[in-house]
Amino acid sequence: MRAVVTGGAGFLGSHLCDRLLAEGWEVLALDNLVTGDAENLAHLKGNRKFQCDRRNVNEPFLVDGEVGYVFHFASPASPPDYLKHPIDTLKVGSIATMRTLDLAMTKKAKYLLASTSECYGDPEVSPQSESYWGHVNPVGPRSVYDEAKRFAEATTMAYHRYHGVDTHIARIFNTYGPRMRLNDGRALPNFVFQALSGQTLTVYGDGKQTRSFCYVSDLIEGIYRLSQSDEHYPTNIGDPNEMTIYEFAERIRAHFPNAPAIVHKPLPEDDPKQRCPDITKAKKLLGWEPKVSLEDGLRLTLEFFKAQFSKMTASR
Repeated sequence: MRAVVTGGAGFLGSHLCDRLLAEGWEVLALDNLVTGDAENLAHLKGNRKFQCDRRNVNEPFLVDGEVGYVFHFASPASPPDYLKHPIDTLKVGSIATMRTLDLAMTKKAKYLLASTSECYGDPEVSPQSESYWGHVNPVGPRSVYDEAKRFAEATTMAYHRYHGVDTHIARIFNTYGPRMRLNDGRALPNFVFQALSGQTLTVYGDGKQTRSFCYVSDLIEGIYRLSQSDEHYPTNIGDPNEMTIYEFAERIRAHFPNAPAIVHKPLPEDDPKQRCPDITKAKKLLGWEPKVSLEDGLRLTLEFFKAQFSKMTASR
């Protein structure tokens, strides 16, 4: 079995490559390294079942040989990244989605789209179930990511219905763990970077907006189970334990002696007030739910971040 993973050098993509290799697959990772990091795959150097090519899947590309599965994980995912690369973000959700679906169709391969909870926008219901159609601003600053993913879902379903491609759609909620980039614009790496740097921790708005955080190994387990299922419609994969951003900042501060204070800044436009998955479908369909506690996950993640911060400061 051979899988193609776009965005394979990214945070989630690299962990997916590890899981597929552990299951006995051969893996071809494709990444243009705009937001991915080759270091995420350095431990696979010399693995005869693994290959990584630096490619931009927004451009035409070919894959020689047999392919049994295409996992489309390429896309900027943090707000600073997709606001910095808005056109590429729209292209990877539209053009690259079509290119990867064409690859799956040509190779008679299965296909899984890494979609996102951002399809729900700033939701008016919580928790969010797959039956909720969302509340999205189509012309706001976040729309380049939100609408790209919504378009990607529509395209994936069209290829399934019209061409008979065996497709799957994972709506991924906030995930954390080793290989995240420090200070990448998302809550956890931002708080940790600020704490390690001795800066005040920035909470946007009043901090009452909610999030839930799924450890990466749990997320990848859910993704893998979904990839092996017969389900074609979107499925939420995330941790349903919801907390406010302010509470989360305090959880991070508790891990640092003499932790800096929390400061408040204006809430960015269209920032979701609530984000929490209803995982009833995943529990019933996949027999899946998160296993790693927040404290255990934070401990492992903070060890990684501290090592990264030490490397960063030593190289200055």
